Amino acid sequence: MDAIILQILNGLDKGSAYALIALGLTLIFGTLGVVNFAHGALFMIGAFCAVTLSKLFNLSFETLDPTKKDFLGNPLKVKTPYVQEWFGPDVGAWLIDWSVPLAILFSIPIMVAIGFVMERGLIKHFYKRPHADQILVTFGLAIVLQEIIKSNFGANPVPTPAPEVFRGSFDFGVLLGFDPNVIIYPYWRMVYFAFAAVIIGGVFAFLQFTTFGMVVRAGMADRATVGLLGINIDKRFTIMFGLAAAVAGLAGVMYAPINSPNYHMGMDFLVLSFVVVVVGGMGSLPGAVAAGFLLGILESFASMNEVKSVIPGIDQIIIYLVAIVILLARPRGLMGRKGVMED
Repeated sequence: MDAIILQILNGLDKGSAYALIALGLTLIFGTLGVVNFAHGALFMIGAFCAVTLSKLFNLSFETLDPTKKDFLGNPLKVKTPYVQEWFGPDVGAWLIDWSVPLAILFSIPIMVAIGFVMERGLIKHFYKRPHADQILVTFGLAIVLQEIIKSNFGANPVPTPAPEVFRGSFDFGVLLGFDPNVIIYPYWRMVYFAFAAVIIGGVFAFLQFTTFGMVVRAGMADRATVGLLGINIDKRFTIMFGLAAAVAGLAGVMYAPINSPNYHMGMDFLVLSFVVVVVGGMGSLPGAVAAGFLLGILESFASMNEVKSVIPGIDQIIIYLVAIVILLARPRGLMGRKGVMED
């Protein structure tokens, strides 16, 4: 039972990332009808927003410390971060320690701006083009963004630690009545799941309970009719593209301490997240979220040694096997609209 609970927790962790990226993918497809293969790159850029802010906070200058001397008796050079010089030692140390959560505020305007530029500068020219053209151009854009990150940050992963208070592990099993040290789970992974739940809930609440969101949902269902009512639906869809980019970016920011950011992490998550979208149903927001958590949990269970000893390599292909089975039985996905992907 303890192993099952631990794998469910691991699955929720992976599923949170899948669901957040798939949510943004589905928002773009549902509003604009565009298959955006650059969406994984937005996740990567979000992670490197956290890296960038951490590096900025750690910029330092050297001074001579007369209280510390080398073996020859000369004062040693010490590095002092600029934020500690400007804001004081305590506040500066706090900013450095909490650079990842603070990168949420740092990344939102950056990701929204990138989303607007992508949509207005490139993707709007492919609205009426075949999906194959959309995939090719957005995949090419993803490669360009990936190489830009590689040239600026290098090819190696960049460790980006979580705040010190969240670097330990939590004895989750004690809460459920198990013996101590049976189910140990990292604090930050729990924070990530809670963060994902807040973001997902916020997006659904925005679409469900605001006038803007209601118009967008109406436009997703019947774009032409909404346009005839005198509403500039294209402008609203552009804003939704920026929102989708921000969601992907925030997912990347908070994932940075879990998996050190590297230039190909966007591609790693993109393929899996696109499978999640297809399984959940193209254009279905609830389907994307449900499929993200479902496939994350299945992948987690498939990675157990007991399972891999029976079916070697099953953890690498389980998501694709599930996708094949679901699409053969229900081509539009679990919650897809009738007629989508069924032609």
